[in-house]
Amino acid sequence: MFRFESPWAFLALLFPILIGAWRLWRKPRRPALRVATIAPLTILPHTWRMRLHWLPAALATLAWVLMTIALARPQLGQEQIKDVTQGIAIEMIVDRSGSMSAPMNYRRRSQNRLDTVKAVFQEFVFGDRASGLKGRHSDLLGVIAFAHYPYTVCPLTLDHDALKFALSRIELITEQSDENGTAVGDAVAMGVARLQDAERTLAAQTQKDASAYRLKSKVIILLTDGQDEGPHTRSIPEAAELAKKYGIKVYTIAIVTDEDRAPRGFFGMGGMSYDTTDIENLAKTTGGTFHTCDSADALLAIYREIDELERSEVESFRYVTHRELYLPFLGWGLVCLFAFLALRATIFRRLP
Repeated sequence: MFRFESPWAFLALLFPILIGAWRLWRKPRRPALRVATIAPLTILPHTWRMRLHWLPAALATLAWVLMTIALARPQLGQEQIKDVTQGIAIEMIVDRSGSMSAPMNYRRRSQNRLDTVKAVFQEFVFGDRASGLKGRHSDLLGVIAFAHYPYTVCPLTLDHDALKFALSRIELITEQSDENGTAVGDAVAMGVARLQDAERTLAAQTQKDASAYRLKSKVIILLTDGQDEGPHTRSIPEAAELAKKYGIKVYTIAIVTDEDRAPRGFFGMGGMSYDTTDIENLAKTTGGTFHTCDSADALLAIYREIDELERSEVESFRYVTHRELYLPFLGWGLVCLFAFLALRATIFRRLP
């Protein structure tokens, strides 16, 4: 799609026309010198200067036209439609503590839990026919990672390619690191803070008023393989009340493999080696759901369930990316202008 950002600049093309009309109007009607005939002058030889007398004026006119086009800022744009007037804002909160280095199979290959979580989340965002995921192409998405403390990996955005790049940069914390830990409460509180201003974030990205959008819901997906540990600013129950206050649902997923199960009870029935009560209550308090998974397939099933529960009613956001094309016009306009000035100062110089 081609357009001019400042089409009013073409009014400048009227100036040479007006100046030419003014000169014609001011031109004296009586001849400066009366002669009987100009026949003798017609037999005089024509020099190359006479033949090219029009060149300076043509260069000046061409320079004016080219620089006027440059001033109008021609742009080549690619329009994309991704309408979001009643969508969903989703904040993914992922555990990157040392325990996430445990192996988990994904598509017949063994890798750590964190890499599996990132791969499955990408399928959730971009869609995957084989997994039965439709994709979240029109939703506002962000990612927070946490261990001893949380940090924003990718702010809420509609640019999902940027989110994909940011996701790839999440790294594990080693078990021996001082940063190792599981600050679940602080991570959820940070997610609530990001989602609280989701409308303003969306308005800033679309350059429209925040009142033009109404997010159908705001959701946090929390994925961890351990309970809240280490010093923290907010506990999980406090973060749950905060999320409830702002109407944010929290879906909690606990990764539990065979290594995480410990025998308990008189008959040695399988139990959890860590207590998930807090994150279960977190989901219940905010209107979300609690899940456990022990494989990539189970995690995909959970995302399919969330995908069906949280769907946008209206998905419509229109944006256009433009590439500036004024530089060639400006460059050639300056070349013509300098050529005109050089010719008028040398070969076609007028004597006083």
